[in-house]
Order: sequence, then C-alpha cells, then structure tokens
Amino acid sequence: MRIEDGVEEVSASRNHLVFAYYVTGHGFGHATRVVEVVRHLILAGHDVHVVTGAPDFVFTTEIQSPRLFLRKLVLDCGAVQADALTVDRLASLEKYSETAVAPRASILATEVEWLNSIKADLVVSDVVAVACRAAADAGIRSVCVTNFSWDFIYAEYVMAAGYHHRSIVWQIAEDYSHCEFLIRLPGYCPMPAFRDVIDVPLVVRRLHKSRKEVRSEMGISEDVKIVILNFGGQPAGWKLKEEYLPPGWLCLVCGASDSELPPNFIKLPKDAYTPDVMAASDCMLGKIGYGTVSEALAYKLPFVFVRRDYFNEEPFLRNMLEYYQGGVEMIRRDLLTGHWRPYIERATSLQPSFDGAVNGGQVAARILQDTANGKNYASDKLSGARRLRDAIVLGYQLQRVPGRDISIPEWYASAENELGLRTGSHSADSNNSILPQNSDIGDFDILHGDVMGLPDTMNFLRRLAELDTVYDYEKNTEKHHVRERKAAAGLFNWEEDIYVTRAPGRLDVIGGIADYSGSLVLQMPIREACHVAVQKIEPAKQPLWKHAQARQNAKGQGPAPVLQIVSYGSELSNRGPTFDMDLSDFMDGDQPISYEKAKGYFARDPSQRWAAYVAGTILVLMKELNIRFESSISMLVSSAVPEGKGVSSSASVEVASMSAIAASHGLNISSRQLALLCQKVENSVVGAPCGVMDQMASACGEANKLLAMVCQPAEVLGLVDIPSHIRFWGLDSGLRHSIGGADYGSVRIGAFMGRKIIKSSAAEMCSQSCPNGNGNNPDELEEHAIELLQDEASLDYLCNLTPHRFEAIYSKELPNTMNGEAFLTKYDNHNDPVTTIDKKRSYGVKAATRHPIYENFRVKAFKALLTSASSEEQLTALGELMYQCHYSYSACGLGSDGTDRLVQLVQEMQHSKPSESGDGTLYGAKITGGGSGGTICAIGRNCLRSSEQILQIQRRYRNATGYMPFLFEGSSPGAGKFGHLRIRRRLAQKQD
Repeated sequence: MRIEDGVEEVSASRNHLVFAYYVTGHGFGHATRVVEVVRHLILAGHDVHVVTGAPDFVFTTEIQSPRLFLRKLVLDCGAVQADALTVDRLASLEKYSETAVAPRASILATEVEWLNSIKADLVVSDVVAVACRAAADAGIRSVCVTNFSWDFIYAEYVMAAGYHHRSIVWQIAEDYSHCEFLIRLPGYCPMPAFRDVIDVPLVVRRLHKSRKEVRSEMGISEDVKIVILNFGGQPAGWKLKEEYLPPGWLCLVCGASDSELPPNFIKLPKDAYTPDVMAASDCMLGKIGYGTVSEALAYKLPFVFVRRDYFNEEPFLRNMLEYYQGGVEMIRRDLLTGHWRPYIERATSLQPSFDGAVNGGQVAARILQDTANGKNYASDKLSGARRLRDAIVLGYQLQRVPGRDISIPEWYASAENELGLRTGSHSADSNNSILPQNSDIGDFDILHGDVMGLPDTMNFLRRLAELDTVYDYEKNTEKHHVRERKAAAGLFNWEEDIYVTRAPGRLDVIGGIADYSGSLVLQMPIREACHVAVQKIEPAKQPLWKHAQARQNAKGQGPAPVLQIVSYGSELSNRGPTFDMDLSDFMDGDQPISYEKAKGYFARDPSQRWAAYVAGTILVLMKELNIRFESSISMLVSSAVPEGKGVSSSASVEVASMSAIAASHGLNISSRQLALLCQKVENSVVGAPCGVMDQMASACGEANKLLAMVCQPAEVLGLVDIPSHIRFWGLDSGLRHSIGGADYGSVRIGAFMGRKIIKSSAAEMCSQSCPNGNGNNPDELEEHAIELLQDEASLDYLCNLTPHRFEAIYSKELPNTMNGEAFLTKYDNHNDPVTTIDKKRSYGVKAATRHPIYENFRVKAFKALLTSASSEEQLTALGELMYQCHYSYSACGLGSDGTDRLVQLVQEMQHSKPSESGDGTLYGAKITGGGSGGTICAIGRNCLRSSEQILQIQRRYRNATGYMPFLFEGSSPGAGKFGHLRIRRRLAQKQD
C-alpha cells in the first residue's frame, strides 16, 4: 500500500488520544523526523509522550505545546561510532546487549506500567524494538515508522564482529513481530519482520525562514557561495584549513569544536535550525543519514557525501540521493587532506530533480490517528503466528548476510509479490547485465588470445564495448549501477590496446584448511569467475577523474602515473565503486613501501579496503620481482564469484588482477609463481592468513579436473580427471564465510602451536636417546628410530607426520587448549609469519593439530580412489572420507549450523529408502575452505536422479531456514589455461 500526497492537514479527531512515541538512541535524524509527525498529532488535538535521549531543543524549537511530554530515556543504543565516519560493530553489539538485553525484564515491566499509567491509545516506535513487545504486554496496539530496522543493521555486525551476539537479531525481529504494521519511509532497507507495510512520502521539517532572511541575519550577501559542513559535529582533532574551500566560498560548520576556525569557516550555534541553514546554502558536505538526505532532496541542495563505514542503511539512502542527481561522493582521503574543491564544483553543477511529496509527517500522523481510533490497516492473511514465525526465520536469515549484503531474501520477495507490494532493492544477481545487449564483441579486434567459447567472457566483452556508446542514464532502472558505469566509461583510451584476463573461484573438494600445514589438496575451478580489463597509458594521455586531476594539479608536478580502478557490483555491497591512487604512494624514496605500511594505507577507509586485493598485486610485483611502473594503469574489475561463500572470491580477484597487470606490461610469470605472488598479496597486503591452495586452483586449474597439489609450498602433482560417473556440487549455506575471521586464524595458530610442541618433544626425546659419552645408548633405540625423531624435531609441515606416529608418540603430549601467554613463555614463538598469538587468548591445540595430519591421509586415499574401478564401494568410500573431513572441521571449531544442516540433509537423502533400494546417488559432503559457514561440497553419481536430490536438498534447506542455497555446478579453466586477451576497439565502426 502506498499513500502519496493530498493530505493538507490532519483533521481533528472526535477523540482525544494519547500517543507514546519511542525514539531510538541513534542520532538526531530520528528525533528530527519524529518532531514532524508529533507536531501534526498535537495540531490535531492529541497528547504525545516522546521517549527519547535527544536534547529538549530538538523538539521545543518546533513544538511549544503543553500537549508535548518529553521523557528522557534511551532503550537502545543504535550504532556505536568509533569516529564520525566509522561504526564500531562489536562495540555496537556489546552496548546493545548492555543497554537492552541485560535489563530486558525490568525494561518491559517498567514500560508496561508506564504505558498503562498514561493510558496510551497507541505506541509508535522509531524504531525501538522492545517498545513493540512492551505494547503487546500492555495490550496496546503498536506501529513502527522508519526506513530501516535494527535486525537488518545488526545482522552484518553479528557475522563480522560478534557471532556470540546472534541472539540479539532474533530477539529484535521477534519484538518487531508484535508491531501491527510499518509506516515505511523512502530510502528504506529490507525489513521482512514487518509483514504489513504502508509507504509514505518523505518526512521533512518545514522551513521557518527564507534563504534571503537567513543570509541577511548572518551578514552573508547573495553573491557568496556557502557550503554547510554537517557530520553531526566536527570530528575531534580535525583541523580545518582555509585552502580547503574554493575561492570566495564560506563554510558553515555544524557542531564545531572550540578550536579556532579559519576566516572562511563559520561556527553555527548548537541549536541552529538546520533546515533553514541548508536552504540558504549552495552545497552540503557531510555523511549520509535519513535527515540529511531527505532534507537535501526536499530543498534541492547538492550533497557531497563521504561514506560511513559499516552502517547498512547508507547504501539505500545513497542510491535514492543519486537517483535524483543530488549527490557526489568524496573519498575519505580527499576529505581529510582538504581536496574539497573538485567535489564542491562538481556538486554545484548538479540539478537535483526530486519532485516528490515531502508531507510524510502529515500522512503518517493521519494514519496513526486513524489507527488509534480503531481503523485496521493490517492484513488478516499475514497476522499473528505467521508474522512471529517469519520474524524468527528472519533472525536466522539475517545472521547469514548473503554474499551480496543488501539483497532481499527470496521468501521475503515472494511474500511482497503476494501482496502486490514493491520490494526495497533490486536483485543482487551479478549475472544479470544491466546494460543493453545489442552490442557485439565484434566491436573489438582480438589481437591475441581466445575467448574459448566462455559465455561470461563474451558478456564481459559486450559490457566493455558498451562503455563507449551513448547510454541513457535517465531511462536506466538500475540506478545503483549508474555511478559504476559512468566511472568505467571514462577509464580507457579506446585508441590503445586493452588486456583482459579471467580467473575462476574454486570448490574445495578435499584438503581445505590443511593447506597451510603442507597437505595434499584437491581443488576444482568453478564456473563463476572474475574478469579484469587493464590498460597501460602514458600519464599525459590518461583520462583522470576530476578529484585525481585536482590532486595532481595541487602537487604542481605535471602528469604522473595514476592507478584508477572501477569495481562492478560494489553498489550491491557497502564498498566504494572506484579507487584511485598515485603510484608514487607505493614508493618510499627509491624503494617500495613496506607491506605493513601498505596494509595501513588500504585500511584507512573500509569502504575502499577492497582495493588492496587489486592494487596490492602491483606492490607485490614491485617488491618481489623488482618491477617499476612508469605508466598510468586503468583497471575494470567484474567478478561473478559470490563473496563470503567460501569459494575463493578474493583469490580469483587477485589472480585475474595480477595476470592482467603482467600481460599488459609484458611480464612472463608462470602460473605457479603467479599464485604464490597472489598469496603474498592476501597475506601481506590484505592481512588474511590464507594458505596457497585458493590462488593455485584459480591460476593452475583446468575445467572438469581436480588440481592435485602438495602445499609445501605449492607443488602441483598434476590434474586428476573426474570420472564420468562422479559429480561434485557446491551448496551455499548462506552463513557468511571469511578467512580473515578470528575462528580460522585461531585454528591456524593452534596447528602451528601443535607443530612447535611436537618438534620440541621430538628434540627432547632425541637428546635423551642419543648415545652418551661412553658410546652407550641408554634407551637402546634403533638407529632408524633416532632418525625419525630427528626428522620430526625439524618438522617443516605437520602433514609430513603420519597419523600413526602422531597417535603413538605425540598426541598425549598436546594439550586440548593452551593460553597464548603460557605458550609464548615456554616455546617463544609458533613460527607462523602471517598470524600473531594473543597472550590473553586460549587456543585449541590438539584438534587443530590432528586435523591436517589426518586430512593429508584422507586426501591421499581420496585421490587413489578416484582412479580405481567404478563401483558402489568406491563412491561410498569417497563419501565417507568427506564426512570424516567435515566432522574434523567441527572438532576444530570451524563448523556452523547451516553447513551441518546441509551435510545432514545429504546424509538423510543418501540413506533414504529410494536410494538404498538400488545404486545410490549421493554419497558424502563436507564443509569447504576456511569453514565457519560458507559452502559445502557434495559428491554423488553423475545422473539425473542425483541432480533431482540436490534440488530437493535446496528446497528442504529453504523450508527450514528461509534461504535458498546458491548451487555451484560446472567448471571452467584457470587463469593460466585462459591466458589473456589483447583487444582493441574498432573505432572506425563505432556507432554514435
């Protein structure tokens, strides 16, 4: 349901009503929009009790009425910010737990008593979850008014920073389920906890004074340009400088600190009425929030924005702002270094086009009044137990955080369609091109290489060709891709050669986390891949983005090499679509900067941290191969490998990027060496402690074959044909996987601790068993036994220790867990260059050590079985080895509810009566890669029946969790097999 304009005022009700309006503790934006709704309720003759932590002046500036009652109370904490632009995810969860979870019982008791004491007719929440539950306990109807809900915001935090807080998401969703319906504001996020929705226009505060009146009061003439700086307060320690502004401009600073400001910066009073000041300005520079975006749109004020990290509401507001041509993104580096001018000048050339209604406060107030008077807006079909059940499912759904973080759950989209409602964002299917499909790859001459008939490569070339065609941005419905395409359109010089590479993700069939311990691994490159287009350009000929050009002009050194990258698909996650840097930033004098310094360079702005995987390949080539880059480089990255699913999306980006850089600069790097260099990118520049199997599979793999490799460090044994009667599938659990997470790193540390303890024990036994000075051997060990101990005392890789030696000699020497400080005191270090032991933390040692030793044995047996005669016993044994691997992961602590459920479904299907009546179809499954979520690999007979059973498993998992698993099936060539394409545009045939 959508209600637009046409409501001039809220007519007085026959009944005098009492509203309890709860306001979240996150930011002024919520309070300011609540003001507008409350103002109209009071004008209609009702009492409104506002429960808020915001200062009184936010409300009393607009409302002077005895019918307004302010109750100072904060029942949730919102998102805790480490600084003006960065949310601290773990701190947010811990603060919420402290504020709303621990005292929950007393909160509910207090609120129920208070609601009854004021005789509330309706509870309104923006968007305090516990208020909905308190209203239900008090027997009062409740309604939410918002553009986002906290279950959606916190879901990503739970997976990224505080898995132990996952019950928070469930509880919030359940509380929201008691809400009768949602009044949904524009720029909204997916909010499937609310089953009934009414869309209203923007809620915007009214203006008190005209532009001329405001400027007159401030003594600013009409010919002076004004930018308002609005970050919710000037960041502490941030020194503003006069040269930050274009000549003749003034900057009005909201919430300025007490430090002295330059003469062209003016501090606004703390209680300044921001809408009036905005309407009197020519541009705004700040961070995105509902209040700033809605009022910028309403007053057609161009908005230069800087991304706020880890607040998941932002992408939706940003898309709305850019849809109406009202926004320009400034990268954080330029904000902090004062390169404001090109952004401000670009913003003032915009023509914001929002022409929608801005009376959402009136509309919402009327709906609330009607509801309090007894009108029913809720659907009987989706009421009561159905909503509660959906909310519980939502809790599980949201803690997954699918590979594209803002995609809507399938079951939610289906429910929306049933009601004839529109969804809140577009599909996140990265395979659906948003561009016209009438272009032909014949627009390019392929001067080197072969597309190998790969449909994704041909589609990438079509998209590349279309960058140089006229494109109607206004008619494009996928507005969140517009900025990517605009940036990419100016990336290349079409008169020069472009190099294209392709690198697939991989399915970890068996071997997994044992790679860093030297195991044999078997990996299959998957069908999904990353494509990268690179062009090497003379600096004077490179088309530069305006802010990059301004940065060069400021240095006054003339054209210098610049790296510019566009990443397709970035707007479907919360990362910036572009990245640029001067290549001189990678130099410290005449030498490349250290990896540690590079890690800090990319970590400064989390929305651009992704660039470390791409740009990091250049630094590694500089440091490891002594390459120097004198030309500018333009790169376009487009990956169809889903993120966070444990199929090596990062390795595919690294391998494709380095392959393209190498090809464009004439570097001859073997596939094996390239994989090792890409591992260096991930370990040393990104800072993720991965082994090498991911990069090796992406670089050296071949279609429909398993890459057999001993990770000591990366010895390819060959390619193993997948027998025609065997098939592998990947099934995504929906739980987000990250090898940068603490669980993977702690298990790796535990394994290296175990290796150190084994080596120490072997050395001690060896010294006790060596002949004494009289030539006698006190233990009378045979010579070969001493040699074994000597080998084990210098053990390079855990996987070189056999299971029987481990069980006979060393298993009893290993503790189940060990404190970091105790280990370091006794053993000094664990000799792993890519992880660091936390002295205060305990690590699992025995299980983490046992896993790679037994896994290496399992992989060897698996490889041998693949080449044996086809039989039921062969498939059963292969499946059993995968099951054993899966439960070994769990013993290490790397399991997850979702992957365990999928493996259980495979087991149930395998042992069902139809399967047991004849030759089976499915035989085994295991979690893959770094564990703790992600994808499982299943093995079965290559037949139609097995494919049908895989589909049944998908449906059963969806019915249990609300999430339809992504299915990985099929294979494709690795980067080495694909090589590279060298292409050039046929400019003579270009159609204008």
